[in-house]
Amino acid sequence: MMKFKKMILSAAIISILSPAVFAADSFNTTQKEASPATIKLNNELKQYLNFDNRSDFADAERGFIATWPEKTITDAKGKVVWDFGEFEFVDQNADVATINPSLLRQAKLNNIHGLFKVTGGIYQVRGFDLSVMSFIRGEDGWIVIDPLLSPETSAAGLKLLKDNVADLPVTAVVFTHSHADHFGGVLGVTSQADVDDGNVEIVAPEGFFNNSIAENLMAGNTMSRRASYMYGNLLDAGTKGIVDGGLGKTTSSGQLGIIKPTMIANETGQTLHIDGLDVDVMMAQNSEAPSEFMFYFPAFKTMMAAEDITHTIHNISTLRGAKTRDGSAWASYVDQALQTFGDKSEIMIASHHWPTWGQDKIKSQLRKTRDMYQYVHDQTLHLANKGLTPNEISATLTLPESLDKEWYNRGYYGTVSHNARATYDYYFGAWWDGNPANLNPLTPAQQGQKYVEAMGGEQNVIKIAQSAIDKGEYRWAVTLLNNVTFSNPENMDARYLEADAMEQLGYQAESAPWRNYYLGGAKELRHGIVPVSTPNGASLASSMPMEEFLKYLGVTVKPEVAKGIDLKINLDVTGDGEYSLDLSNSVLKSYSDRQFDNADLTITMTRNAFGNMITQKSTLMDEMKVGTFKVSDQAKFQQLMSIFDKFDLWFGVVTP
Repeated sequence: MMKFKKMILSAAIISILSPAVFAADSFNTTQKEASPATIKLNNELKQYLNFDNRSDFADAERGFIATWPEKTITDAKGKVVWDFGEFEFVDQNADVATINPSLLRQAKLNNIHGLFKVTGGIYQVRGFDLSVMSFIRGEDGWIVIDPLLSPETSAAGLKLLKDNVADLPVTAVVFTHSHADHFGGVLGVTSQADVDDGNVEIVAPEGFFNNSIAENLMAGNTMSRRASYMYGNLLDAGTKGIVDGGLGKTTSSGQLGIIKPTMIANETGQTLHIDGLDVDVMMAQNSEAPSEFMFYFPAFKTMMAAEDITHTIHNISTLRGAKTRDGSAWASYVDQALQTFGDKSEIMIASHHWPTWGQDKIKSQLRKTRDMYQYVHDQTLHLANKGLTPNEISATLTLPESLDKEWYNRGYYGTVSHNARATYDYYFGAWWDGNPANLNPLTPAQQGQKYVEAMGGEQNVIKIAQSAIDKGEYRWAVTLLNNVTFSNPENMDARYLEADAMEQLGYQAESAPWRNYYLGGAKELRHGIVPVSTPNGASLASSMPMEEFLKYLGVTVKPEVAKGIDLKINLDVTGDGEYSLDLSNSVLKSYSDRQFDNADLTITMTRNAFGNMITQKSTLMDEMKVGTFKVSDQAKFQQLMSIFDKFDLWFGVVTP
């Protein structure tokens, strides 16, 4: 799989089921061309933005040294992990009616790949993954910043550097934040043995290790499913499919890894000493990630902005699902970076995209990035305090042209629209807009049935929707047809027509995730749910803190099965610690600070056994046979196991 952006851990601990696939005539299942309404809308954007400004292209190409000599990067078994040719069509098309022209511009920029010299002593590998890997020349070797998502791509990038610049050892690896596309490839540039031997320092912000795993665990199944939409997993690359990820092309598909940090950044103003270089720290916790920091290299007059300042609007709330972020705090971090590093930075690099050179350009980008996030925050609350609801705010709020026309403030990843709704959510909650008519709504299926009935039946709704499509009113058409689909998912005429409307919304979308979501929805409406491969997060899952795993078990409890069962369980994990579980009232509580004197059940296992089972290297029976997993009462253990549910990743999104 070449299209997964943020690794979701629960994919390693769930089973994938395969729903049915629909058959239909070729016209209904065929992707359509851009409609006149879509072409008109995209042409208007061409007139609004300055496409003659090619400075980003000059920056993205600046310092090019070499790129990977092959069309693909493969793993040890020959499986393609990264395909440089997958998006070549982007460069072959100057203008495509089925791609928003601004997104196409970003896609071309993100297509520029290879090893680049940023300045003397600083190099980057870009276009080898969703993220960017930076190399800093230290006293004894290379400091690697953000080693991509997969070890295969990071190893290729390191080889390119050593072959073309200097064959020096890696002396340190820096993780800017706790998202997998910035640490998952660590085992491609170093090893646990080198770290254990003290040859390599692993540097990360405070809370990195737990957050890197825990953020996506508790709701991981649904986050994984939504991510399959957001990141274009469901789509083929092409002019009517995925064209870009906004932050980069897409994601690699190797086996993710992680190593615990040996050096922690935990305070703004702190100076770290990494391979002979001073690194000035500025913490940015709970900005784009729960654990994140920006920093500055005085020796190179270079600021590393992590993922807080890039060449796109980012997400206050991501479409894949995550805790909503504080837009005002984010803006404050950018302002702090401006005040702390702005007057001394001549280069700004980040975890995605190309660098910014020149102090004036850096300061301008920092100011306008700050003001963009603050404007969306403040004006969302301004309109909310005037009584507007989230969708009304989203439909009303636009950036001032002084911010909106800056290419780095365009919505290739996050958007003003959904960031406004996210800001409303941060203060008021997303579940209710304050109108009592929406306080206790019907389910989508119930509402669909009532709407269809009130509008004179399914065929009448389809007729009205077709009229809306003819007028270019695709959002209204999707709204109408969604009610039919949820009322009767077997009505393929409604589904095909809804797919046609949703597809046009995808062609219009400037945001890559929006495009991917619309086109993914259209595909599943036409063809049904077709499971795709998911990332290999085995090593991350095996590193999962036991406390987090036990909390997750509580989410999997089936209350109807657990009803009336009271169990007190002690859990002894050799090589880890002692824990306990308390089941009552269909709620499973977990503790790491106590055990019961009279437990109903005691489970003893090794940490290695846990890792083997969670990564499916062995089964429970395998571990019990060799004595690495023991239970004191087989009947009680079976009773405990019976209460746990197994989540199907491939549940319906655009269908019930």
